[in-house]
Amino acid sequence: MSGGRNWRQRQQQSRPPTNLEDLVGYIAKSLVNDPSQVRVRQRNTNSATVIELRVAPEDMGRVIGREGRVANAIRALLRVADRHQQGERQRKHIILEIS
Repeated sequence: MSGGRNWRQRQQQSRPPTNLEDLVGYIAKSLVNDPSQVRVRQRNTNSATVIELRVAPEDMGRVIGREGRVANAIRALLRVADRHQQGERQRKHIILEIS
């Protein structure tokens, strides 16, 4: 039974991301070879939330994926997380910039 207890302790220590910036950082660090190079910045405008993701040049392909599938999946997760946080009425357009 101690295996279950260790799993619970690990789950409690690694809290889920609480905002969009943390969510993108968590996902990107899980994908890249060099997590120390991951930088995320969030800017809010009147009509949109812009999330800038910067990774090492050699990790760009991992974050973008074939035909942009990984980047599009991250964008989809951001839309869902934003709806969950803000509610349907206050939702802004979310832009993910990867460089």
